[in-house]
Amino acid sequence: MTEAAPLAGTHRHAEPPAPQPALPGRRTHHPGADTGPGAHPGPAAPAGSLPAGLLRTARPKQWVKNVLVVAAPAAAGQLFTVHALTELALVLALFTACSAAVYLVNDARDAAADRAHPTKRHRPVAAGQVPVPVAYAAGGALAVLAPAVAAWLTAPAVAGLLIAYLGMQLAYCVSLKHVLVVDLVVVTTGFLMRAVVGGLALGIPLSRWFLITTGFGALFMVSAKRYSEAVQMAGAAGATRALLTEYTTGYLRFVWQLAAGVAVLGYCLWALEEGGVPHASVLPWRQLSVVAFVLAVLRYAVFADRGTAGDPEEVVLGDRALAVIGLVWLTMYGLAVADW
Repeated sequence: MTEAAPLAGTHRHAEPPAPQPALPGRRTHHPGADTGPGAHPGPAAPAGSLPAGLLRTARPKQWVKNVLVVAAPAAAGQLFTVHALTELALVLALFTACSAAVYLVNDARDAAADRAHPTKRHRPVAAGQVPVPVAYAAGGALAVLAPAVAAWLTAPAVAGLLIAYLGMQLAYCVSLKHVLVVDLVVVTTGFLMRAVVGGLALGIPLSRWFLITTGFGALFMVSAKRYSEAVQMAGAAGATRALLTEYTTGYLRFVWQLAAGVAVLGYCLWALEEGGVPHASVLPWRQLSVVAFVLAVLRYAVFADRGTAGDPEEVVLGDRALAVIGLVWLTMYGLAVADW
C-alpha cells in the first residue's frame, strides 16, 4: 500500500513538507508507478550478453534429465564399453540440443505472456536480453541440425525419434499443453523417449518391463509435480499454468497413485522373472532391489502427498534419505544386471 499524499496546508505559499522516512512494512510511492490492484510488474531490464541469455533460455538445469539416455544400456548391462560411452555421449548432446530448441521456441512464443508473470518476466527473452527473432532462429537452427547430425552419425532410428520428440514438444508448446490429460501424456512421453533413445542408438532390444516401469515411473513424477503445483496454487488464478485450474487435486492424486502402483508392479514382475545365471554365493540382487525400489517410491510419495514434489531432480537431490535409498537401489540394480 502506498503512502497517502500529504494534506494541503492552510498557507498559500507553504513550503513542501520534508520527505518522511519509510515506516516498517510500508512502501513509499514512486511517481509513475502503476499501483492499481490489477497491475503487473513490467519487464525486467535486460542484463548480460546475448550468448549468456541464449544459454539461460536453453535451461542448463534441465539438462540433467537427458542423462536418462543411459537407462536402456545400463538396464541391459552394456554401458561400460568404449563404443557405448562414445555413442551415448553423442546422443546425450543431440537430445540436449533438441530440448534447448524447444525451450527457445517456447520462450519466444510466450514472451508477451511471460512479461506479465512475476517470475517468468526475468527470463532472457521476456526481459529483452534475447530478441524474439533471435530465439526463434536459434531454436529453429538446433531443431534442424540435431536430427541431421543424428542421421549422419548414429542409427536412423535415433534421428527418427529426435524428429518425433521435436514435433511432439513443439505441438505441446503451441496447443497440447492446454489439453487435459494430453499434456500429462506428452511430458511423460518425453521422459520415456529419453530412456529409449540410448537403446536405439546401440541396437539394444527393449524389455517390456523396462518400458512399463520407465513409462509409469515418469507419469508418477510428472503427475506428482502437477498435483503439487495445484496444491500450492490454492485458487490463485494466474499464479501458475492455466490448465491446472481445469484439473482437480483429487484427479491428479489418483493419477500419481495409479502410476506409482503400476511402476512398482512392473518392476516386481521383472525382478521375479526367471532368467540369469544362478550363483550359490551371490545374493538374489534382483529380488532384493525391489525393497529399495519400493522404498524410493514411498519416500517420493511423501513429497507428492504434501504437495512439495517439484522437479524430480530437485526432489531427489534435496532429500538426503531419498538420495541414499536411490544409491542403494542403483548398487543393487547394477549387481542384478551384472548377474543377469
